Amino acid sequence: MTFTYTYCIDVAHSRSRKYDSEWQASRLEVSAVEFSDYHPLKAITVTDSKSRRGGRKGSTSSSSSSSSSVAPDPLSSMLDGTDPLSLFAAASETPTLPHSVSAGELGRKRKEKEEEVGLDFEPWSSKRGEILSRFTTTEKLSINLFMGSDTSKASSPSSAVSEKVRTRLEELDDLEEGSQRELLNLSQQDYVNRIEELNQSLKEAWGSDQKVKALKIVIQCSKLLSDTSVIQFYPSKFVLITDILDTFGGLVYDRIWSMCADPHPLPESFSADDVNDTAKETCLNWFFKIASIRELVPRLYVEAALLKCNRFLTKCGIQETLQRLTAMIRGIGDPLVAVYARAYLCRVGMEVAPHLKDSLNKNFFDLLASFRQIHGDSVQNQLVLQRVEIPVYLTLYSPAINWILQCVAYRAPEVLLTEMMDRCKKLGNNALLLNSVMWAFRAEFVATRATDFIGMIKDCDEAGFPKHLLFASLGRSLSCADPPESERLSILNEAWKVITKVRSPRDYINCAEIWVEFTCRHFTKREVNTVLADIIKHMTPDRAFEDAYPQLQSVIKKILTYFHDFSMLFSMEKFLPFLDMFQKDSVRVEVCKSIMEVFIKHQQEPTRDPVILNALLHICKTMHDSVNALTLDDEKRSLALLINGFIRMVSFGRDFEQQLSFCVEARATFCNLEPVIIHLIHTVNQLAMETGRVMKGNHSRKTAAFVRACAAYSFITIPSLTNIFSRLNLYLLSGQVALANQCLSQADAFLKAAVSILPEVPRSISIEGKQRSSESFLLDFINNFLSTLLVVPDHPEQGVLYLVRGLLNMVQDYTWEDNSDAKVRVYISALPLLAAMSQESYLYTIPKVDSNETLYGGDPKFIAEINKLCETLIGQVLDHLKSLGRDEEVRRQGSLAFSLFGCLLAHGDLRNNKLNQLAVNLWNLSHKHGICDTRTSVRTLEHIKHQAQQTDMSHFSDMTARLSLQSRA
Repeated sequence: MTFTYTYCIDVAHSRSRKYDSEWQASRLEVSAVEFSDYHPLKAITVTDSKSRRGGRKGSTSSSSSSSSSVAPDPLSSMLDGTDPLSLFAAASETPTLPHSVSAGELGRKRKEKEEEVGLDFEPWSSKRGEILSRFTTTEKLSINLFMGSDTSKASSPSSAVSEKVRTRLEELDDLEEGSQRELLNLSQQDYVNRIEELNQSLKEAWGSDQKVKALKIVIQCSKLLSDTSVIQFYPSKFVLITDILDTFGGLVYDRIWSMCADPHPLPESFSADDVNDTAKETCLNWFFKIASIRELVPRLYVEAALLKCNRFLTKCGIQETLQRLTAMIRGIGDPLVAVYARAYLCRVGMEVAPHLKDSLNKNFFDLLASFRQIHGDSVQNQLVLQRVEIPVYLTLYSPAINWILQCVAYRAPEVLLTEMMDRCKKLGNNALLLNSVMWAFRAEFVATRATDFIGMIKDCDEAGFPKHLLFASLGRSLSCADPPESERLSILNEAWKVITKVRSPRDYINCAEIWVEFTCRHFTKREVNTVLADIIKHMTPDRAFEDAYPQLQSVIKKILTYFHDFSMLFSMEKFLPFLDMFQKDSVRVEVCKSIMEVFIKHQQEPTRDPVILNALLHICKTMHDSVNALTLDDEKRSLALLINGFIRMVSFGRDFEQQLSFCVEARATFCNLEPVIIHLIHTVNQLAMETGRVMKGNHSRKTAAFVRACAAYSFITIPSLTNIFSRLNLYLLSGQVALANQCLSQADAFLKAAVSILPEVPRSISIEGKQRSSESFLLDFINNFLSTLLVVPDHPEQGVLYLVRGLLNMVQDYTWEDNSDAKVRVYISALPLLAAMSQESYLYTIPKVDSNETLYGGDPKFIAEINKLCETLIGQVLDHLKSLGRDEEVRRQGSLAFSLFGCLLAHGDLRNNKLNQLAVNLWNLSHKHGICDTRTSVRTLEHIKHQAQQTDMSHFSDMTARLSLQSRA
């Protein structure tokens, strides 16, 4: 020890402590409670004894007596159902209705409310992205637009009304007669960009009050839906153009709505009678403009976009318009254009008036009536011209027909669905319709008739629409609803007969992936293993699996959803070979992560099953080996968390040696992930403690040998860690474990190793990407270390208190931050340890470990060494306090002085006059500048006064008289 300060000779005496007596004296008093009257979960009942004031005129003030003076609890009112939400709920259950509403009107509105679209209806917006990504083209596209001339200039206030009317009529005549601008040779992305620009131009024109120009843009865009020159792109074109129509319809509706706000805004459930004449006139004007559009397709689409505006005109306007537009679609000659027009009409119909089912049904039955057009000569000639195969052409209809059927089938009665299914049966070449029926109808409806659907699929023409697509649609329904149990095996066999004959790997895996869920849901590992074998057989040739990773991942996900018994899972002969198809590193790691997530979530008990351990060890090694210099820290943490979860679930019971061998193997396997190594060290320490607890008595030698092996594992592994605080804390923890198992030499080695690396602690460390001072973390560690040293016996060859002296020497030599008090705070923290070491009986000990209290037995030389070290530490603290004399340092000086005062008060023998005077001086110094916390000071004084009343504590009375409180300056 290099300390030489001796200013306070005979000052640092520790007072004698009787811990048991102090413990009893500090315990809280126990009060008897009548549980018949009180329970912590009992509802609070409070009555207010004060009368209400400031009541409304005509109300009566009343007062209620109370036996308690407790203030009313604001939360107790929530328990009686009188909170605002309860009142709101009660009010909503009994709505106040206007007297003018008839019973028939109420019944109609109630029916409409019940038939509104709910959350169980899949919206169009969820299908938009899939259509745009599915229906693409590499051919060049064109846009033929009438841009028009800017003749619609704002009129001056003095313009005559007749002039404005004439100008508007001229503009309407000019809608379809003017300069044409054709954009040719556009790529698909260029086309999308142009449509987006038109959508933005529409909003800008509307915002600048150029309403006719906005209508021109919408009409010209709607005309594009008549063009099927690049037929494969038509569904995507439909999505893009209808976005513009939706924007336009919303702008017009909001405009007319705003005109109804004078003098009061319209209620949500308004009728045409509530609309003023100005708004009605404006609405009629818009419909007159639309009626002037010559071409059928744009007129139909624009009027459909404004369907909701009929609410402003008549009560039955929406219903009449839907019927009329449905009939108008019959005039469209191209069946593809017609079916998408019906889809759009059904879409706006479901948004505006979902209760009007008749128009939806009429659209579907009209579709059936015109279905034969698809196979007509005009369509066939067009397909030959564009070199499009009939199966590809038929898939273009799917989004539209699926949507129409979804709208029709939504909350439809069973009788209607059965009728629609029977009508589809009667049509020839009905595979396309059958596919859409299985897509759109309720899964329960399809599942209960699965055998019938299989019969219909068999009767379909393979050339027009591939049967594997039909089975894929059937499989989607069966993954959501269960067919009759007696039919499940035959359904799977019939489906797989078709699926396994599919030659295209892409088509095969798309279909097989769907039916995997049905197999997992209803069958055992035997059938699942058979399906996996068939997938491997189809996807291995020519490495076809490389183009099907998403589908293969979906297969794994579905298997893991239904199979949580990993011993059964890994006993499948084809499961691990199936995993081998994931050759791409990133995909392979994702699959391994998904397996580990399911294992950690569902594995209830620790396992020692060698099949599970070997398989998961291989999976975890795959994740570990993916780590490289470019791997992000978040990814490393994620992988480490999963691997640690696996290690946590491995248990060999009382076969501790086997458990240690597993940890040794895991250390070698996962050496690149530091959190895993840290977890392994913790696991080994827990193993050592468990060994010591279980294998005691007759097995003490064997226990000691095993604990030493665990200690050797930790001692070898800890230096490999890069984080200095991880090393420090693990050295300390391992030393504590060794000490608890009476392995003194190992404990000594760990503690000395911890002391030896203290100089390596940097002044700043990185935490979550930010540099922070390491000082607080170092102080926490040293305090923890000091508390352990109380029970560590001195080494016979190292001298008295050699670990304490070694630690303090390291602290003195460490390069602390500038203007830091950390070193002095360590010295103050060491004083309670030294005081505890001077007691005849220590505050805590370790069974079967002789601490210094036993080794020295209160030897005066040992006590003298402690006192000498205490004097040196106090001297260092006082020197530091003297150095803090500048104005900007008085706060630090006061804080340190009060800390040392508290230490002397708790552990020093203040009957010693010099020590007593030192304590008083420290108190006065801490309060000299009025910066000490007054509340803490008052409580400290109260404690000292309380102590003065105890036996043999009269010296506190004299001390209290010399301690004064100073107010803040």
